[in-house]
Amino acid sequence: MTRRRWIADEVSGTHAALTGEHADHLVRVLRARLGQEFDIATGAVVRHGRIVNIQEGRVEFELGDEVSAIHIPNITLLLAIFKFDRLEWAIEKCTELGVSRIVPVIARRTDAHLASAAAKRAERWRRVALQGAEQSRRAAPPEIIAPVKLQDGVSHAATGLRIVLAESEQQTRLRDILASQPAGEIVLAVGPEGGWADEEVQLFQRSGWNSASLGPTILRAETAAIAATAITISELA
Repeated sequence: MTRRRWIADEVSGTHAALTGEHADHLVRVLRARLGQEFDIATGAVVRHGRIVNIQEGRVEFELGDEVSAIHIPNITLLLAIFKFDRLEWAIEKCTELGVSRIVPVIARRTDAHLASAAAKRAERWRRVALQGAEQSRRAAPPEIIAPVKLQDGVSHAATGLRIVLAESEQQTRLRDILASQPAGEIVLAVGPEGGWADEEVQLFQRSGWNSASLGPTILRAETAAIAATAITISELA
């Protein structure tokens, strides 16, 4: 039977702990008990863990042998901010698929109220990613940075194979670009509801990005993010 995996909040030698809401979920929802065994991700490695102490807001594990961890490809998702419930769904699913970094960006068509509230949501997005990482048995969640303006996001993504998903692209498919380039660091840019504005498409072009399509249909932003990630993971496998 596959053991459930948890990503430790604290690690010290042969012991690790979950704390706060993280621990409370294990205790109250999953009915944790002394002696119960899990896989515990401790940063660089994943180890076998056995519960040795349960307190309010804290569960402690004794760590044992190292267990194998899945390989996570180097994929950064430049994700325009859109409606928060759908954005969180995209973050969760792209985490499960295997992105290594998510950069929320404020685009021209990002709603002003969402843009102003985005900075306060970053910690929630990190919790969503943590849950998605544990669900999919990753050793660590993707890095999620604080929201930035699109210009800054494009500037920071200066290396690797950079691909912007654009409705205006009629010929080149994402799969075609991935198949023609050597595997390595990949950056995918997915726009907001309504797509990228014309000046944003031009910004990507001036910055040396490849433009790609996901097909003839128009996808919701969260669907595009998940589809692009899934196609990329498939091509890298």
